[in-house]
Amino acid sequence: MTDVHEQSADPTFSSDVKPLFRDLDRNSMIGAFDLWKHSDVVAHQDAILHAVESGGMPCDGAWPATSVEVFKRWIAGGSKP
Repeated sequence: MTDVHEQSADPTFSSDVKPLFRDLDRNSMIGAFDLWKHSDVVAHQDAILHAVESGGMPCDGAWPATSVEVFKRWIAGGSKP
């Protein structure tokens, strides 16, 4: 069975990507950039993708594969706000 979300339009930052980042994640990174700010995440999206794919981010445990896939689809779809 295919996830309905996977067949929807390209993910957007506000509805699909921003909710992936918790308060803890944001607070951990705020000295470098803001994970809740579209322009900051776009500017660092390649490094963020590498970190979540490798399991290095978040620091307390890897994202599930479905979350990594949403982030990858968001980038591939043009990193829409």
